[in-house]
Amino acid sequence: MRVATITLNPALDLTGQLNTLTVDSVNLIDQASLTPGGKGINVARVLSDLGTKSTVSGWLGDENQDPFVHLFEQIDARDEFLRQRGTTRTNVKLAEINGRVTDINFPGMAIDHQAVQQMEKKLTELVADHQWFVLAGSLPRGVSPTLYQRWIELLNKQGARVIFDSSADALNYGLEAAPYLVKPNEHELAQWIGHELNDENEIIKAARQLINKGITHVLVSRGSDGVIWVTEQQVVKAKPPKMNVVSTVGAGDSMVAAMTHALTQGWDVTKSVTYATAVSALAVTQVSVGIGDQSKLESLIEQIQLSELPNT
Repeated sequence: MRVATITLNPALDLTGQLNTLTVDSVNLIDQASLTPGGKGINVARVLSDLGTKSTVSGWLGDENQDPFVHLFEQIDARDEFLRQRGTTRTNVKLAEINGRVTDINFPGMAIDHQAVQQMEKKLTELVADHQWFVLAGSLPRGVSPTLYQRWIELLNKQGARVIFDSSADALNYGLEAAPYLVKPNEHELAQWIGHELNDENEIIKAARQLINKGITHVLVSRGSDGVIWVTEQQVVKAKPPKMNVVSTVGAGDSMVAAMTHALTQGWDVTKSVTYATAVSALAVTQVSVGIGDQSKLESLIEQIQLSELPNT
């Protein structure tokens, strides 16, 4: 089984590691890397490490596609990206030794109506042999913030299961289409609900409103406090041990990948949330995206604190 990951606004991620970022000063980078990125692409990388194959699609600039093509070959991903004239954007990530990351994200290519129609046609082709879709990341210039909403509705009608992870208006509109699973962080959930979430009870109540919209799984990520997974029948909290944070880049995408892998394997909520929390916790201990050491993952799984919460 292949999972289709859709990345509409990919980027080459230029990541620089430094001791401390100082504003209004010259900052020297200790280590640097340039890697293909974008939330759906990161998900595909981690899926590969976990043993699940993927098909990758979205829009990609034809002038600097080589690093992406090489990565897709490396992770055995089926390349269904639609090429656009121009260059895929470069984003800058400055990772400090204390784990803080400053993102400088550029807007990317402008996408016209014809490209949107071509991508919609591609989705209808992919749904013929893919049950699981991950729609993740921001939207490029030129497209409506309702685009994810329309495509989730299209995929739902075809019987696909959509895992959705975005932000801002794209997230808010997409939630209205009732994807199968969503992964907002607690700040995004608070923005959607319209007020601060001061405790776990309020987080659960807000997530319950998404469940009432027809969403099957709501996974609320809370950084070092772990995650709260809400379904119609169950609320589970998972908390990782204290980690030595190197970089938070890709931690959320790693969680999405682990959730996707777990659900495609038919695991129950308890096993799935434990696994996803461990994969995400491992991600913050490294700079690169992916599972570098499977033995560390197995050890982390044993250290996840799991508890059932009242299903209010």
